[in-house]
Amino acid sequence: MIPLIDQIRACRLCEGRFAATATRHSPRPVAWFRPGARILIVGQAPGARVHESGRPFTDRSGDRLRDWMGIDEAQFYDQGRIAVVPMAFCFPGYDAKGSDLPPPPICAATWRDRVMQQLQPRLTLLVGGHAMRWHLGARNVTQTVRDWRSHGHHVFPLPHPSWRNTGWLRSNPWFGAELLPELRQAVAAQLGLEAPSAVS
Repeated sequence: MIPLIDQIRACRLCEGRFAATATRHSPRPVAWFRPGARILIVGQAPGARVHESGRPFTDRSGDRLRDWMGIDEAQFYDQGRIAVVPMAFCFPGYDAKGSDLPPPPICAATWRDRVMQQLQPRLTLLVGGHAMRWHLGARNVTQTVRDWRSHGHHVFPLPHPSWRNTGWLRSNPWFGAELLPELRQAVAAQLGLEAPSAVS
């Protein structure tokens, strides 16, 4: 029996779809999980840099996300402790205007339930609107993040850490002042770390 993660990495369901995008790229599923991981990060889909590197969040968004979590790269990429399972495993490509295309729904429909059956995380980070819609049925990112306490201590809805959301972060200072300290404490508790005292 081929392990599920290897089946995902071999997936070519969207080959024709990606060939028709402005980037005309081939599928390269970035699957990064292992049963037993305590923390699950649910992202949107790999970007162009992640497509090249084959590792999740190897970009400025990843730098910001790790800062939010209060951990370094070595801790972040420890698959035995942190699983990264986006709503689509491949870079969807750009449209004609150079904007990211949304995650193809066929990816989640094909793989997501099977992956989630293998994972029993103690802490889940929902990064961006696509993750919130699938896991919480949420439609409004700002309201969902603002109501983060209502989802319990084991689920944190987060805006996407893209540089494009820098304005959102400035307009919502409660995110850094209230949510991030709690997030860092929760991450530290799951990883057996001393929680950082400050959020940048």
